[in-house]
Amino acid sequence: MSGSMIVWEPILQYKGAHMKTTIELPDALFAQARRYADAHDMTMKALIERGLRKAMAEKKDEPRFELRDCSVDGQGLTPEFQNAAWEQIRDAIYEGRGA
Repeated sequence: MSGSMIVWEPILQYKGAHMKTTIELPDALFAQARRYADAHDMTMKALIERGLRKAMAEKKDEPRFELRDCSVDGQGLTPEFQNAAWEQIRDAIYEGRGA
């Protein structure tokens, strides 16, 4: 696997137990991360946890998409379609449109 390093660290805690996972990083990023962790007296685990928490916190700042309500007030289907099967309604919708 040239060009990448595998990092295997217990990085998450779920209900009191550590969950171990494997991530694949490009060699250059792994080396940069290792230098950063060493320079800041951190483990790779701590650096990865910090990065994940920061990335997830940033995501919270984005506004949540909300689909606007486009429903219309009405009395439901017109009388000719109130007891019609979907196929009949669909055929009427596409009538004269090549379908």
